[in-house]
Amino acid sequence: MNRIKAAIVSLASGIAALTVPSIRVGAQPAVKVRAVVVANFDGEFQFWKSRERLNEDVPVHGAPNVLSRNADGLYGLLLLHDTSDLTAFILDQRYDLTKTYWLFTGISGVDPRAASVGSAAWARWVVAGDALREIDDRSIPEGWPYGLWAIGATQPNQMPYDPNHFGSVTSASELSMAYPLNIRLARWAFSLTRDVKLVDNDVLAARRASWTGFPQAQRPPFVLMGETLGSLRYWHGDPRTKWAEDWVRLWTGGKGVFVMTNMESQSNQRTMRVFAKQGLVDQSRIMVLRTASNFSEPPPGVSPLASMGDEEPGQMTAFDNNERAGVPVINELLSHWDRYEAAVPGLDN
Repeated sequence: MNRIKAAIVSLASGIAALTVPSIRVGAQPAVKVRAVVVANFDGEFQFWKSRERLNEDVPVHGAPNVLSRNADGLYGLLLLHDTSDLTAFILDQRYDLTKTYWLFTGISGVDPRAASVGSAAWARWVVAGDALREIDDRSIPEGWPYGLWAIGATQPNQMPYDPNHFGSVTSASELSMAYPLNIRLARWAFSLTRDVKLVDNDVLAARRASWTGFPQAQRPPFVLMGETLGSLRYWHGDPRTKWAEDWVRLWTGGKGVFVMTNMESQSNQRTMRVFAKQGLVDQSRIMVLRTASNFSEPPPGVSPLASMGDEEPGQMTAFDNNERAGVPVINELLSHWDRYEAAVPGLDN
């Protein structure tokens, strides 16, 4: 029996000796990715792909045809299947993303009190607008501005007071709908791009004349800083814009300013927070740049039904200006990687 055991041990040792080296020899070191531009739709990606020559397709386990790169080390991730593509890329062990800079891009509706169609905004916070309580505005109590308020609160514009309303959390702070970005990095990115010349067109210029009483909406496209609100509901109109302004102000402690609204930024940042806690990505290296394809409400005297979903002619301008506003930041990071690999840039003011 002892001889049989010895033979088994010897055989197992021999297999281990043969197998382990073969795995190690065949393994390739993970590629250290420097920068990734993330787009939600093909239209949002087209100017980045063509101008930055993101022509080399790169494989991702479980998410084919979503990743490309150029010769300078810039990667482009097109989310064909929403956040599942982002998850697949982060979990693919062929890529080391611990020092990667992320630029989440996309078009949005813009608050006409903050900016004009075609403008580009660097976010300091991404605010989620999905998890809330709602009653029809036609049946709200007297004095309420709308029928939307935070879970755990008793009325609009009130922070949650009872975390048990939200499930397993232990404090009201865990209910936060705001995902803070690296404000110093956002300020740095804005400082590099604030004077970038954005494209405009005659149709947009003519339409701006209808925005009497909204001086920011009447400006040619420009670069600014301002927050992004993500909501799966495609809302539109002055009352809901008022809610968005209040909601962003509430969850950022009065520091954030609502500028852009879209349907996916909250999901993207929620995914990034999960992997940042696991050390797979660096949360301090995440940037969000949204460009305006349309307004979040109609101009004075126009019905919301006449303007909701009207993303032309601003859509192509927003696609174009996203790359124009974002590429100086990407170029600076890649051109001076020896500086930015170890130290994240940033400005205090």
